[in-house]
Amino acid sequence: MSWLVTGGAGYVGAHVVHALAATGAQVVVLDDLSTGDAGRLDALPAVPVVVGSVRDRGLVRRVLREHAVQGVVHLAAREQAEESGADPLTAWTENVEGLVALLEGCRAKGVSRFVLTSSTAVYGEPDTEPLTEEAPCRPLSPYGRTKLAGEWLLRDCAAAYGLAAVSLRLSDVAGAADPRLGDTSTAHLLPRVFTALDAGTPVVADPSVVRDHVHVADVVEAHLAAVRALEGDSPGGTYNVGTGRGTSVLDVLRVVAEVTGGDSTPELSGRRPEEPARVVPDVGRIGRELGWRARHDLHDVVASAWTAWRHSQPL
Repeated sequence: MSWLVTGGAGYVGAHVVHALAATGAQVVVLDDLSTGDAGRLDALPAVPVVVGSVRDRGLVRRVLREHAVQGVVHLAAREQAEESGADPLTAWTENVEGLVALLEGCRAKGVSRFVLTSSTAVYGEPDTEPLTEEAPCRPLSPYGRTKLAGEWLLRDCAAAYGLAAVSLRLSDVAGAADPRLGDTSTAHLLPRVFTALDAGTPVVADPSVVRDHVHVADVVEAHLAAVRALEGDSPGGTYNVGTGRGTSVLDVLRVVAEVTGGDSTPELSGRRPEEPARVVPDVGRIGRELGWRARHDLHDVVASAWTAWRHSQPL
């Protein structure tokens, strides 16, 4: 089948493109390169890359038509919660208006399979565990609200137009399956920690925050499981993606010290308003229905991220 991967030059997107192309699927990338790393773009396999925005309706329809696209994996988004609080209009424009334009194109060109990369940010500050997909969604940031709105929109389109759709609510993604494809965004925990280590400055963080840190290679496998389900005529669904285990920032910093040999003792900071204290999703549904589970532990995550970080730094 032919799949369009939006945001395919980004951190998670580039990993998905590599894995999807390796299955024999025909893959085309659409990315505006606003947040992609140039080195990561150079490391993509030999697939067509179209530079442009998912909000460009004419471009989207042309790409879907010219590449005979049968399914979409939509990863393109503004995904920083703190940034979305400072500039909510950009977050809503990119994340929701972009999804509207993409779904309009899919409807016009008869594309009937769609994978949306969402986030556990939709839950906000959970008050119950296990945190299943039926838990109340009360996102704390504009980013989380745009992801929830995107899920609602996709669900409505699936019901109205016969679209088979999967929404994947990702936990905190880290690590690298290939050193060329590592995460370099200092909005994320590990790149921020590695930057501080390189500079010999303290890591500023709230060590008590608990998240589910999932290896990007496992996240890729979740996307492939969703693709296989849709190719097999599954109607789709909404799934949490993570290990099902929570680790505090302090736990992560301890593993960083083990892997790097550096001093990752944190300088204490307060938790940001858009940052929940604890988010650890239940991943039972995706295991039962799509046969997926995470296979990497926290040491794998940190070690692969550090290798990729060293690869990305100038000599």
